[in-house]
Amino acid sequence: MIRSSILKNSSNIYLLLSAAAFFALLSGCKGKDTGDTAPPPAQVINVADMNLITIDKDDVAKFPLVAAGNVESASELTATGTVFPDISREVPVISLANGRVVDIKTRLDDNVKKGQLLFRVQSGDVSSAFNAYLKAVNDEQLTNKADIRAQDLFKHGAISQAQVEQADSAEKDAKADLTASEEQLKVLGVDKDHPSTVVDVFAPISGVIIGQNVTNSGAAGVTLSGSATAFTIADLSSVWILCDVYENDIPKLKLGQEAQFKLNAYPDRPLTGHISDIGPVLDPQLRTAKVRIEVANPGILKLGMFGTATFTSLTKETHAEVPADAVLHLHDRDWVYLPAGGNQFKRTEVHAGKMLDGKRQEILDGVKPGQQVVTNALLLETAGNQ
Repeated sequence: MIRSSILKNSSNIYLLLSAAAFFALLSGCKGKDTGDTAPPPAQVINVADMNLITIDKDDVAKFPLVAAGNVESASELTATGTVFPDISREVPVISLANGRVVDIKTRLDDNVKKGQLLFRVQSGDVSSAFNAYLKAVNDEQLTNKADIRAQDLFKHGAISQAQVEQADSAEKDAKADLTASEEQLKVLGVDKDHPSTVVDVFAPISGVIIGQNVTNSGAAGVTLSGSATAFTIADLSSVWILCDVYENDIPKLKLGQEAQFKLNAYPDRPLTGHISDIGPVLDPQLRTAKVRIEVANPGILKLGMFGTATFTSLTKETHAEVPADAVLHLHDRDWVYLPAGGNQFKRTEVHAGKMLDGKRQEILDGVKPGQQVVTNALLLETAGNQ
């Protein structure tokens, strides 16, 4: 009896413990699902402002302040550019005589003078044209004799006036054919007094050969047997600079406006040119327009060179100006120090412009006219790091 009571009591205790554990687990899950457990409090870490400098109160007088002045100046716009030949100064060299190239006197990238021999072509067209010329000479001589004879016979009443007029007409036709055949020889570059099947082709202008489409033993002429343009000569005494300008900056430019261009290869030799064209079509991807600058070539410009063009805006803007020593050049940026109250100064980034007379510098952005700045930023920066 005692043993069975103990077993019964143990079973009841086990059931009670199991039920308590089940309800505890259920309560824990319910609390987790409903978000009853509060999150841990967030930890706030205060970080000091690296641009704020605090100095000793007795040293504040060592860093005097000055009010930023104002200056009116035209803003500058920069754009990358590439050197191209002036299309109006490009001349193709064409051999009007079809045939085989037997000798080339020049090559690509050579400098040539006007009238210089470029290449020679052996052409069958010359033979045909010279034969036509000889026939025209013979016909003209024959009709000339017939005309003279007709006039003599008319004087003696042997023939009528109509026959004389017919002889005159034949003589004029023969002269016209002779003139046409002579012009044909000139077009082909043949001297009628010294005929040859080899035609010399000369440079039409002075310049640089920027294109060559013919080789020795190759075909030359204007037919499908060869390239119509054997050489292309460009006069590089004046060239084009093509720049990409964003559409927002286009209103700042106009035709004839002056521009400065600095080559990457010769940054210490700026060139001056003028805007000759502003492209009417924008690049759909970059949203830029092609702006063309015409520049006289002093001899250093080569096709394909890169550089930077600087345009001066048509409208003037008012900007701040401060002493040059008030601007701190640090980490490829420009900074000034502004008073932050008491013995504290705040370092502020600015966009510095060009240098002005009197050792002063233009500030395009970051400081307004009348705002107080520290006159010697480098000295304050050094004191703050000590």
